[in-house]
Amino acid sequence: MLQTTLILVGALAGIWVVKTVIEWRRVVQSIQDYPGLRYVFGLESFLIRSRIPFISAGNFGAWTYKHQDFVDHDSDIISSVRVWRRPAVTYLIADAEALKEITNARHRFPKPLHQYKVLTFYGSNIVVTEADEWKRHRKITAPSFSERNNRLVWDETISIVQELCQVVWKGQNEIAIDNIVDLTVPMALYVIGVAGFGRRMSWVEDMSIPAGHSMFFRDALHTVSNDLWIKVIIPSLILKYAPIPRVRKFYTAYNELERYMFEMIEARRNAEKREERYDLFSSLLDANSSESEGALTDSELMGNIFVFLIAGHETTAHTLAYTFIMLALYQNEQDILYQHIKSVLPDGRIPSYEEMGKLYYSMAVFQETLRMFPPVNGIPKYSEEDTTLMTRSMTGEPRAVPCPKGTALLIHTPGLHYNPRYWEDPYAFKPARFLGDWPRDAFLPFSGGARACLGRRFSETEGVAILTYIIAHFQIVVKEEPQFAGETFDQRKERLLKSRAALTLFPVKAPLVFKRR
Repeated sequence: MLQTTLILVGALAGIWVVKTVIEWRRVVQSIQDYPGLRYVFGLESFLIRSRIPFISAGNFGAWTYKHQDFVDHDSDIISSVRVWRRPAVTYLIADAEALKEITNARHRFPKPLHQYKVLTFYGSNIVVTEADEWKRHRKITAPSFSERNNRLVWDETISIVQELCQVVWKGQNEIAIDNIVDLTVPMALYVIGVAGFGRRMSWVEDMSIPAGHSMFFRDALHTVSNDLWIKVIIPSLILKYAPIPRVRKFYTAYNELERYMFEMIEARRNAEKREERYDLFSSLLDANSSESEGALTDSELMGNIFVFLIAGHETTAHTLAYTFIMLALYQNEQDILYQHIKSVLPDGRIPSYEEMGKLYYSMAVFQETLRMFPPVNGIPKYSEEDTTLMTRSMTGEPRAVPCPKGTALLIHTPGLHYNPRYWEDPYAFKPARFLGDWPRDAFLPFSGGARACLGRRFSETEGVAILTYIIAHFQIVVKEEPQFAGETFDQRKERLLKSRAALTLFPVKAPLVFKRR
C-alpha cells in the first residue's frame, strides 16, 4: 500500500514538473527569450530575502544589486521569469525614456490593483483605483495638497523641531541617539498629525486619554504605521484573539485609529461654525462636502487619509534618517550645507516658508538622499496591450523589448537611480548634482506621470524645514562605540546603512550624536 502511494505521489509530482517546464518554456518564448533573471522564486516573492543561484532572485535583490543586474544582462530593461506558483515574466525597467512612456500612458500601462490590497483596510482610496474611479478620488483629494497646506507643513514642522531642540534637549550640548529612526519617526509622526489630521502633538505634553478610547491618537497612529505588516499576514479573525502582545496592541491601535478618524469626520460634519483649516483631513472633508456628484463615502474618506498617513509618515521619516546618516559620514558635505544655511540666515533667525526656495542646498541634500535610498524599490505596472518597449544596451545600441498583453512591469527605482547613463558616479553622495540641470525623468522616488504621489511637495517641505533647522543648530557625527573602534570608513558606512524594507526602505540601526553648535 505504501509503495503504491509513493508511486502515485511520484507520478503526480512528475506530471506537475513536466507541466511547469512546458509552461515556463511557453512564457520564455512569448518574450523571445529576452535576457534577464531565471529563478524558481522571482523578485516579487516574499519567501526568500537573499539571492540564491537558480533558486531565488531575492525579494531584496532590487536594492542589493541596484543597476548591476542590468549591466550583467547588457540592457536597461531585463526580464525576470519565475517558476513558483505559476511561470510568469516581469520586466524590470531602469530606462528613463521607457519609464516616461509607461508613467504618462496610464491607460496602456495601469496599476495591478490586486497588489495594493494592503492599502484598502480602512476603505478604497486614490492609490488603489484606476480609470473613472481614480478620477473621482483625485478630483476630491488633489486640492488638499495646496499652497496653504504646504505653508502649514513648514510652520508646524519648524515648531515641532524647535520644541525638540530648545525644550526636550535644553541644557544638553551632546545628544546621543542609539538609532536615528527613533528620532525621525516621531518627528514625522507629529508633523503628519497636525498638517495631515489637524491634531497638534507635543514632545512633552502629558494628556489624559479621551473618553471612549484606550489609546492616545499619536500612539494609535504610530503603532498602525509601524506594524501594518501584521494586518497583511494575519487574518482578521485570528488577529482579534491572537495571544501575542505586539499583535494584540496592533489590533487595538487599528480599531482606535478607525474610531478617531470617524469621530473627526462627524465632528467636522456637525460643527455649527466651520473653522478655516488647511490640514489634509479638513481640506478633504470640505472638498467632499461641496461635491454634489461622486462624493466619497466615509469609508473612502478614511481610506484616503490613511494612505496620506502611510505615504507622508514613513517616506519622510526614513529619508531623513538616511540624510542624517550620510551627513554624519560625509562631514565635508555637512559643512557645505551648514555654510549655505548661514549664508541665507546669517543672523541665525528661524527661516520662513517664503525662504524655502533660497535653501536650495537643503533641497539638494534631501533629493540626493531620495536618489540613493528610494523609499520604494519597485513600483508595479502591467501592459494592457501587446506592445514593444525600446531600450539600449550598455554601449547605447537600441534594443526592442517584446511586451505581450498582461506582462508585469516593474519600475526598478534603484536600477534607475544608480544608472550611470543618467547619473555620473552614481554610488557617490553628491548633493551638488541637483543644482542646475539634472535628469528629472531618471528621478522617480515619488513615481511619475499622472499617478505620481500627490504628497511630494508635502514631503519635500517637511524634509527641508527639518534639515535646515537641525543643521543650523547641530553638527551630526557618528556615535563612537568601543566595539567598532578599529573599523574602516567603508566598514562604518556599510554598518550604518544596513537596510531592510517593510512598506518602505529603512536603516536597521544607526547610532548618531547631535552636537550643539
